[in-house]
Amino acid sequence: MATPSNLVIVESPSKAKTIGKYLGPDYLVKASMGHLRDLPKSTMGVDLEHDFTPKYLPVSGKEDLIKELKKAAAQADTVYLATDPDREGEAISWHLKELLQLPDDKARRVTFNEITQKVVKESISAPRDIDYDLVDAQQARRILDRIVGYQLSPLLWKKVRRGLSAGRVQSVATRLVVDRENEIRAFIPKEYWSLDVTLNLIGKPGSFVAHYFGGAKKKELENEQQVQAVIDDITGKIFTVTNVKRADKKRSAAPPFTTSTLQQEASRKLNMTPKRTMAIAQQLYEGVDVAGEGTTGLITYMRTDSLRLSDEAMAAAADFIKHRYGKEYYYGKHHVFKTKSGAQDAHEAIRPTRVELDPETIKGSLTKEQYKLYKLIWSRFLASQMANAVYDTVAIDTECAGHVFRSTHQSMKFAGFVAVYEEGRDDEAEAVGSPLPDLEEGDTADAVKIEKEQHFTQPPARYTEATLVKAMEEKGVGRPSTYAATVSIIQDREYVLKTDKRLAPTPLGEVVNGLMMDRFNDIVDVEFTANMENKLDDVEAGNRKWKEVLGEFYQGFRQELTDAEAALEGTRLKVPEEETEEICEVCGKKMVIKDGRFGKFMACPGWPECKNTKPIVEKMPGRCPNCGGTILKRKSKKGYPYYACEKGAECGFMSWDVPTDQDCPECGQTLFKKSGRGRMKPFCINEKCQNFLPEDKRGYYKKADSAESGEKKTKKTTKKTTKKKEASK
Repeated sequence: MATPSNLVIVESPSKAKTIGKYLGPDYLVKASMGHLRDLPKSTMGVDLEHDFTPKYLPVSGKEDLIKELKKAAAQADTVYLATDPDREGEAISWHLKELLQLPDDKARRVTFNEITQKVVKESISAPRDIDYDLVDAQQARRILDRIVGYQLSPLLWKKVRRGLSAGRVQSVATRLVVDRENEIRAFIPKEYWSLDVTLNLIGKPGSFVAHYFGGAKKKELENEQQVQAVIDDITGKIFTVTNVKRADKKRSAAPPFTTSTLQQEASRKLNMTPKRTMAIAQQLYEGVDVAGEGTTGLITYMRTDSLRLSDEAMAAAADFIKHRYGKEYYYGKHHVFKTKSGAQDAHEAIRPTRVELDPETIKGSLTKEQYKLYKLIWSRFLASQMANAVYDTVAIDTECAGHVFRSTHQSMKFAGFVAVYEEGRDDEAEAVGSPLPDLEEGDTADAVKIEKEQHFTQPPARYTEATLVKAMEEKGVGRPSTYAATVSIIQDREYVLKTDKRLAPTPLGEVVNGLMMDRFNDIVDVEFTANMENKLDDVEAGNRKWKEVLGEFYQGFRQELTDAEAALEGTRLKVPEEETEEICEVCGKKMVIKDGRFGKFMACPGWPECKNTKPIVEKMPGRCPNCGGTILKRKSKKGYPYYACEKGAECGFMSWDVPTDQDCPECGQTLFKKSGRGRMKPFCINEKCQNFLPEDKRGYYKKADSAESGEKKTKKTTKKTTKKKEASK
């Protein structure tokens, strides 16, 4: 077979597989497996004294892949660099060009907003040069983050705790969480009251509930005295209907997804972290094996802040809606959404590549997570082109002794886009009210029940991962490609802890944030960080030089670093210990949580006089199947979680499967499930129960048989021996 004359380089094998299907035998498609050249890990890698010149090195461990790509590039007439269509993708293409020593006329850049046969062939037929403005913007971001991380982290090691790190965007995200916690602590509840009356109509059947509104204008009842004064006024008196307002209320569909809104909605509806959402979206973008279709890219590029849709996509949605739901469900024209000012608008909104591939049709070809996320994206896109939902609304004012009480109700008149999709909410949904009788102005009623209730205003809620991403987007902190990583990093570094889906700062996070606020206010200033993102956008647009932006930043940062070192000379900041409710059996003090070589543990704060320590155990739902005792979550010596009875060896129960809060309907024992994402439904482990599920049917990963395993081991040993021989020559 003749050697292909064209080489196409992408980042991942799955993307290579999808694209390779669309191109003919004259194209060899290979994967770079991400970055092949980067700044060194062990040193700064940036010459701060000589114009911020970076020192890029081949990524360790990828030597064989680099040789393979160099050989393939040498044999090709043209090398198409087809990495992702964003700043980082452009930078990877540039690094590949430099690393493979490709001349300008041989290295051609192509991008795919969606990986479909049409778009892939169109892009390959119209390649371009590498966009060095995009590369410079990415270099500036990378070096900025390197400067902050490599110069601030040693300071944190010396002044707070070894192993800590700081980052430009993550520091601002941590500050947002800390600021919210401080708002909650400082919040002073305010008293208010509600007053409801149940009214029976006079002269015709029907009753309804009315809520205190006030007078001509809405009025809050601030204390019980005010409530009682209203009750005294209306007791024993007739209520009269003074206003009946009926109207049609229209609701428009939400726009298609951007990176931020996809992460928010996946968090609300699917309980997916932003990081997991982006990982699954990447799989859908790069391509999935679909029965009858082959490897297919199912969604457009998932890092975008644009609401723009192609005319072709909107036309396809229009046809689909009319045929499946009827003409009345179509919006009537292309529903165009305005992208917010300041957005890069480099790509379309996130949408399915082919709307006719509806989720139910291809469900069997997708994993559970892929199916759920694809259904979310597909439904949101389709709904964006559908007619408004229409509701019948009625608002009734009833008056008594000068006090107005209001009743409202709404019911769906036409589903429109709601037939397909309804946006999730972070706050409580608006109450629609109970159905109301047919009322007219002048109708009268008696109060048969009067109810008053005291309330207090609530503090602002802690951020969820979804609302933190939303806040970052609104404040201009980071960009679509950084949201998920930032939210994940601040949790991994234990600056922020997620409890019951809400984010709260840890004592460590508050101490580090306090240091940053005192000594590096610019780094954690939301407006400063947003302005820096705008400067990087200016570099991308070709309006500013990247080294100029770095110079402006570093001048102030270096002075702050010098001042901080001097001010904190001889000082070490103490992180408050987290107190538990566990009582030390030796001295009676409340135990605290400490960090050790093998993770967190409980210790007595009376050390060194009292040296009592305990492991941290988590109580699990369910009951021990042997003795009915509590099941605890523990960790093996290698760090793997397992589940055991609180009585230990006395009982002997231990399992790698996870106990659930469900009981078997037959025997009543606790049901278990496999650990890990998307595993099987709960099963019964009681061998005497007719619902018992044998181990071979529980979804354990199968080990290779001994012959196959031995063969693989032999091959691996042979390969290692050969390499050693070659090295010794």
